[in-house]
Amino acid sequence: MVLAGIMELWPAGALMFGLGAVFAIVLLIASIKLKVEIDPKIEQVHQALPCIDCGACGFAGCASYAKAVVQAPELLGNCAPGGPDVAAAVAGILNLQVSAGGPAQRPIIHCRAHLQEKTFYARYEGIATCVAVNAQPTVQACKFGCMGYGDCTRACKFDALNIAEGLSTVDYYNCTGCGACAKACPRNLIEMVPFTQEHMMTVACSNQENGKTTRGMCKVGCIACKMCVKQSELFTMVGNTARLGYANYELNEQTETAMTKCPTGVIVYRGKDAPPPRPAGQKATAAKT
Repeated sequence: MVLAGIMELWPAGALMFGLGAVFAIVLLIASIKLKVEIDPKIEQVHQALPCIDCGACGFAGCASYAKAVVQAPELLGNCAPGGPDVAAAVAGILNLQVSAGGPAQRPIIHCRAHLQEKTFYARYEGIATCVAVNAQPTVQACKFGCMGYGDCTRACKFDALNIAEGLSTVDYYNCTGCGACAKACPRNLIEMVPFTQEHMMTVACSNQENGKTTRGMCKVGCIACKMCVKQSELFTMVGNTARLGYANYELNEQTETAMTKCPTGVIVYRGKDAPPPRPAGQKATAAKT
């Protein structure tokens, strides 16, 4: 009886085995015929990159950028976190020369007001993000200033930003210039600036209210007095806020005078080992002779 049952199942088992073997052969042939050859240089470039997928290069991640730069070498140098060392490594893999390029881009936050220097209309107890607070214009009097809820700090993968007394600050020793913080700020307070020197002068404000209104809600805001514009041609007015032209940036007697004469001390240095800003409320000093 048992032998008879086996004899009855044998043809079906043989058929299944045969079909499995045929399918395996078909799949093997298909894998060989349809195999996509990957340029070994792409993998080499990928390994040379930081592999942090920050998106600063304009691509979804390091793998996408590696493929793109092999196909389009003009993209060489777009990896801000890697900087010149990574650019040189990638250039070596691709047999290219690294161009000198421009100065490194670093973020500058156009606000310098801490909690004690701001005016608040109400206490906020909702979702602790800048995007959420920005949708509540009745909380912070200045609708142009830093809200201090850390969207930029969470976007940074290098621990280069932190919130100190309600104000976002940059650790320029950790910063790689990836630009993630600038993209994360809902008020566009963070500008990527070409740092031609270790620390740069800037107008740390984005307020567009008139002087009287500004004084009523911030102790260290730009009051559109145009004092800096009168001292140096590097300063211009954009609406009611002064701005510094970084394309022609240089430190000279005129820019230093503009800083020392600024009534609210809104012109400050940012960067590595930057001198501390003038304390809020401290009067402007006389120009150097």
